[in-house]
Amino acid sequence: MRIFSLLTLLTLAAFYLSGPADAKPSGSESKKAFMSKQEGNEVVKRLRRYLDHGLGAPAPYPDPLEPKREVCEFNPSCDELADHIGFQDAYQHFYGTTA
Repeated sequence: MRIFSLLTLLTLAAFYLSGPADAKPSGSESKKAFMSKQEGNEVVKRLRRYLDHGLGAPAPYPDPLEPKREVCEFNPSCDELADHIGFQDAYQHFYGTTA
């Protein structure tokens, strides 16, 4: 236990002694901690253009069968059958048509 404490103290001392040399960033970086509203708006507009042109991931469309899938999941028999023959066939077997 004493060895572990000693090693911890030595590690902390090493970090403390080596830390102050790299603590402050260069002059231009320290003055640019925040950006103006105009610069922020430009960044947001750039991101919107990037996403609108199909370069980003499109928003997923809602699944029209999701409510019926949840109904089938709540019924253990339907859920088990869906694992074997597929959701649409299992739902049709227990509840009628899927459309």
